[in-house]
Order: sequence, then C-alpha cells, then structure tokens
Amino acid sequence: MSSLILNCSSCTSSSSPRLSPHKHSEQKAPIIQSNTNWAKKAVINVLTGALSFNLLISSPLALESSSSVQSVPPSPSLTCHEGEDAAESEPRQVVAKTNEGIVEEAWQIVNDSFLDTGRHRWTPQNWQRKREDILSSSIQTRSKAHGIIKRMLASLGDPYTRFLSPAEFSKMARYDMSGIGLNLREVPDANGVVTLKVLGLILDGPAHSAGVRQGDEVLAVNGMDVRGKSAFEVSSLLQGPSETFVTIEVKHGNCGPIESIQVQRQLVARTPVFYRLEHLDNGATSVGYMRLKEFNALARKDLVTAMKRLQDMGASYFILDLRDNLGGLVQAGIEIAKLFLNEGETITYTVGRDPQYQKTIVADNSPLVTAPVIVLVNNRTASASEIVASALHDNCRAVLVGEKTFGKGLIQSVYELHDGSGVVVTIGKYVTPNHMDINGNGIEPDYRNLPAWNDVTKHLSQCSMHPQG
Repeated sequence: MSSLILNCSSCTSSSSPRLSPHKHSEQKAPIIQSNTNWAKKAVINVLTGALSFNLLISSPLALESSSSVQSVPPSPSLTCHEGEDAAESEPRQVVAKTNEGIVEEAWQIVNDSFLDTGRHRWTPQNWQRKREDILSSSIQTRSKAHGIIKRMLASLGDPYTRFLSPAEFSKMARYDMSGIGLNLREVPDANGVVTLKVLGLILDGPAHSAGVRQGDEVLAVNGMDVRGKSAFEVSSLLQGPSETFVTIEVKHGNCGPIESIQVQRQLVARTPVFYRLEHLDNGATSVGYMRLKEFNALARKDLVTAMKRLQDMGASYFILDLRDNLGGLVQAGIEIAKLFLNEGETITYTVGRDPQYQKTIVADNSPLVTAPVIVLVNNRTASASEIVASALHDNCRAVLVGEKTFGKGLIQSVYELHDGSGVVVTIGKYVTPNHMDINGNGIEPDYRNLPAWNDVTKHLSQCSMHPQG
C-alpha cells in the first residue's frame, strides 16, 4: 500500500491516521479495529448566525475561548439615528435594572424558549411558582441575583443551560471567527432583506485598527457583493492566510458613508482538514481519505479543496473520518453535508417550542462527489459530526463504520441580560432525516470493522430512504 500525504492548506506531511483496515497501531491510530420577542434578543442563533460553536451547539465539553476581547463602542461621529432600524444596528447599551429585574429577565427567557429534552422537570406551572418564590423578597446585591439565576437554571436539570458572568458573556459574544477581529450578525431591514452588521470587534484588532466600527454594515468582500449571504458564508470569505489582506466595503452606521477598507488578516483558525490518496488492491483501487478534526470557519472551504484534489488524483471512493470530532460550527456541518447530497434531500430537522426553530434543512445544490463514502465514527463523534454522519447515512450516500456516536443534538442560544451577563438556554434539538432524536441516543454504525468496498457499494445500492418531510 502506498500513500500520498497532503495537508489542505500547506500540502505538507500530515499526522492524520494512516488507512489500515487490518492492523492495529497505537501510534498510527488505525481507522478501525476488528413565538416571543426573546428569540430576537439571542446574540447567537444556530440557524442563521455565525456563532454556533462548541458548547453552544456542538461540543459536549466545556466551551473555552483563548482570546480576550472587548466590545468597542460605536464612534460618536458615525452614529445615525434615523428610525428604529438605526437603533437596532447599534449595540445595545447596558441599561440600569434592579436585581429583581435581572432575575425576572432570565426567568422570562426560560419561560418563553426553553425546551426540556431530558428529565422533564420543567412545566409552565412549576416555573411560575418558582418565579413567585424567588421574587417574594428583595434581592440586595447583584452577586446574589446572579447566584439565584445560577440555581434557577440548575433546577432545570439541563447540563447545557447555564449562566454567564459579564466577562464570560463578553468573550463568547465577541468570539472572532473571521480572522480579522470582528463578528457578524444577520439583521433584517425594514423590507425583510437580511443585512450583515458588525456585532463585536476585538479592541485594537485588525478590523478595528483599519477603521471598521460597531454597527457597520458589510456590503462586499474583495469586490464580491455579500448582501443576502449568511454571516457564516461571509465570515468564511474573510478568512485567508495570515498576513494577507482582504478588502471589505462597509456602510458606517445606518445612513453613514460607504468606505472600502483594506484589513490585514491575523488568522487564528487552522485548517481542520487532512487528506491523502490511498492505493489499495495493488494499486487497483484509489481511496480518498479525509480527516476532519473540527467544524470551524475553514472546514467547508478546505474540505472542498481536498475533495477536488483527490478526485483529480483518481479517487474512486472516499473515507470521511469524523472520529474524535466533537463538533464546532453547526452551520459548517450543514454546509459540508450539502457537498455529498442531491438538491432537495434533507440534512436535518430542528424541533423547538418557538416556530422559528421548527425547520427542515435541505441541500440546495448538486453534490460535489457521487462516489461511495465511508464515514468513520466513534464515541467522541458529536453534534455537528452526528448531523453530517446521519445526513449522509439516511440519504443512502454513506455507510457508517466504527462505534456508536456520542449523542449530542441540542440547540442552544445565548441571550444577553441588561447588566451585561447572559444565559445559555437549550431551545431546540436536531432530528435525523429518518426522524431519530440524536440527543442522548447517538447513532449506531452499519459496520464495526472496515468493510470491503464491494460490500459498501452493495449496501448503498440496497439502501432505501425513509419518507422525509
């Protein structure tokens, strides 16, 4: 067996596991061994926003952020006050509120949006009684108010619904996935057309230093009109090799001047894709092996590069390795699933109390590859990885090989409270195209050990999709 090892960005040697269905090596990690307004206040929305990441949606582990960032106030000279839309484009200022008011605000968010997906402790009646008990006496300090919110959320029995201190909220809400120190939010204008506004800036980061300001609308990236595109798509366009430049066209404020700004990238995200071409059966069979370590802003772009290069090198089969991939940006997972599916095929369903979280997400283009696919999974394949694996499996595009997956399919949104703190609340869940609840169940593989490719082809030819819709 010979292999050509490539790295999607640099084409250097990769440390990804070597394709070896029959041998076990500790060092080489073998592939297999034998209805509310509260929703509008969500800073991070998994279906439309750019910030669907780790703990919020994808990873069962604790969210960590390595960047310390600050919200940058809008420049007074660029502030525009024409109507409500202008006010919406500016970051909401912290408004003085009583301790009781902060607690009631958190209570109301749960009351309006929380989806109990586990122990079924939550009922409207019990939650109303909790409000009455909590607010029956005065709350003397802000720290006590925060403590009450923590205990109130803990009583729900949901490990993903939790309180964020102002410092924690600031880190999360201003997380940089653009590579130039800004974050984007999708905001509908008066006509319902989606515009992209700058939600947060890293103080003295590349974008801020170049002249981008809070509340600016992004109109174009490198001359490409981005109006109508998602925040995720545009954040991906902003990404590029560190020290290179990107030109963005912004409109300052709601009615301010339009300016073209050149920003030097300082990319933190690294490619999560490693790939190589394997020659099996004495060179008669060429397999494109792709390992995806996480779903970050580079995942789709780099996986497309890998798939195209492997096709050009003659790959007739593909392996997508999602083992130990705890997730990341769920939207990246959805976009990657589209690369394998036919237009109109279901990727996932979302379920929630609020109608905006009751959606069917489908592929909207032809697949990039149509060759048979094996998806490698294990007990650390979670969330966005499970969405991709189930989408390819249920649409008869791939067989799953390995171990039962982790079983994390919840949707969380992050809400800011008036004192700058926040709450992470479970508001929905993902359901596979075959209508299976991922959360708490995981996904069973088709094979425990790596099958022969003729068995894969036979399995897929006999696969029949369940009715979807």
